[in-house]
Amino acid sequence: MIIYPAVDILDGRCVRLRQGKLFDVTVYAEDPADAAERWAAGGAQMLHVVDLNGAVEGTPKNLDAVRRIVQRAGIPVQLGGGLRERSHAEAAFDAGVSRVILGTSIVKSTQLVAEMAEAHPGAILAGIDARGGKVALEGWVEETGLDAIRLAKRLSDLGVASIIYTDIDVDGMQKGVNVEATKKMLKATDIPVIASGGVSTLQDIRRLKELEPLGLDGVIVGRALYEGAFTVSEAIVAGISKAC
Repeated sequence: MIIYPAVDILDGRCVRLRQGKLFDVTVYAEDPADAAERWAAGGAQMLHVVDLNGAVEGTPKNLDAVRRIVQRAGIPVQLGGGLRERSHAEAAFDAGVSRVILGTSIVKSTQLVAEMAEAHPGAILAGIDARGGKVALEGWVEETGLDAIRLAKRLSDLGVASIIYTDIDVDGMQKGVNVEATKKMLKATDIPVIASGGVSTLQDIRRLKELEPLGLDGVIVGRALYEGAFTVSEAIVAGISKAC
């Protein structure tokens, strides 16, 4: 199970939000590449990077910062946030990222998702972000009545490599992971799932590890790392051990 340190970019800086709220922001580094380099040095295999400005505005806004992250971290990077046209995704690949995450497009432009998955096999991921079990789009500001589980079931024929499932209700709150919701997502699809949101302790990672036989491929960790709850290396060890 891969541990993905999160590097969220807002106005060129490395930040963390609570439940995706742009007014509830904590800045952790003026240059996101500093954080990326730190997590890579700690043993991370891949970084999860989000362009928060892009997510809200619908077009990439922090690709210069992404390029610095790729260059300085020296490990693969997956990027999401505002990649809603083919040109956006191609610009991300040109910036050096290894994988692109499509979120709003998996609802509003499935043809784009299928085309990108065909053009870049294994490099297109689907981001399903849910609040109360319902999908949220456009940087989590647009509520939909679409059930997250039903959306996951629709993705099988689009060719995406993985689903990143984010529980918005617990994201950035450090109150623990929603294991049951993640389990339901895993049972609904044969696509590998990466869990995101709520990790606050190593035990959270161990609990998610128990879902690996169902297809859990990894877990994204953010605020807990930045606040020093544990290190990347400790998270990696937890990801290969079982819950107590």
